[in-house]
Amino acid sequence: MTDSYVYATARTPFGRFSGALAGIRPDDLAALAVRGVLDKVPALDPGEIDDVVWGNANGAGEDNRNVGRMAVLLAGLPTSVPATTVNRLCGSSLDAAIIASRAIETGDADIVLTGGVESMSRAPWVLPKPDRAFPAKDMTAVSTTLGWRLVNSRMPKEWTVSLGEANEQLAERFSVSRERQDVFAVRSHTLADAAWTDGFYDDLVVPVAVDGKGHALTRDEGIRPGSAVDKLAALKPSFRPDGVITAGNASPLSDGASAVLLGSGAAAARIGVDPLARVAGRGVFALDPQMFGFAPVDAANRALRSAGIDWPDVSAVELNEAFAVQALACVDAWKIDPSIVNAQGGAIALGHPLGASGGRLLGTLAHRLKESGERWGLAAICIGVGQALAVVLENVTGTRR
Repeated sequence: MTDSYVYATARTPFGRFSGALAGIRPDDLAALAVRGVLDKVPALDPGEIDDVVWGNANGAGEDNRNVGRMAVLLAGLPTSVPATTVNRLCGSSLDAAIIASRAIETGDADIVLTGGVESMSRAPWVLPKPDRAFPAKDMTAVSTTLGWRLVNSRMPKEWTVSLGEANEQLAERFSVSRERQDVFAVRSHTLADAAWTDGFYDDLVVPVAVDGKGHALTRDEGIRPGSAVDKLAALKPSFRPDGVITAGNASPLSDGASAVLLGSGAAAARIGVDPLARVAGRGVFALDPQMFGFAPVDAANRALRSAGIDWPDVSAVELNEAFAVQALACVDAWKIDPSIVNAQGGAIALGHPLGASGGRLLGTLAHRLKESGERWGLAAICIGVGQALAVVLENVTGTRR
């Protein structure tokens, strides 16, 4: 067994639903992320990449038919570079990195490019095939943008509630107030805006041309610098008349792509740069589908055990903010200092293009550790239908502790 390392990361800015990136196909967004991360390692011959593992949650439209392979071809890599697409919904690109790290550690590969993409703006409507030929009745087109669709009637009703209703239940179970959620959401916007202003994201995000006139999206489109608790408090609940979840304290529908290059220690000479972080531990966990927002708790604990460390060792956490309530429930359960969580903002502000979010988390975490000099960090993400993933990184760029 050998170790696996994160060498380079890149992502597109994340666009709002029907926003600046809505006119760009998901396979083109994926290709931009591929080129973006390879530009960080100019000495690497792309033909040396053993495999590409790409995440995508939808796969119902222009991202169908193995979008990972399409990204490789559109990015101009040699046709000899293989690729696969994995789907673990919101965790897809983190799953891609986990799969790559295992392949490297077992000796099946030396250099693996991973990432993920989602265009929620361009997710199509689908028509199921009829039960019999030539039906006379109308057919209903189903949106594939988010959540359950074409549900099997054998599924228990409590499992198939909407994502919002599931998190309303989580708020009730753990007594997470509307005010706490709104405060958390404002923090996300404030920190994201400050991180961009301070230049943290400058080297992590590749601009995306949005038309033929020289206009480009250079910054995450969903950040609201002027966000305030009193403004969020005025928003109506989105899922229950008397609920606590609103458009302001949940992640938005988004478009974007991310990429992470992993390799063995021996591959450093061919890649041409020193690694950023070692993949030190992994965790996967599942529970009742409607409790998906709480699943990162045990996924993270398993990842820490795998790495041989515990929470007091961890200095940085990147937790996907699908909803403020689920992020708060996880932080409360871990009993950690909230200030180490999403210090450069989270998905409520940055956006949550499902298949790309795991790669964003891992890339942000690796660069947080490099910048701070601290040793241990953890990335975790909840996944619809009751799952979660987590990865522990160890900084190898030089540490203070």
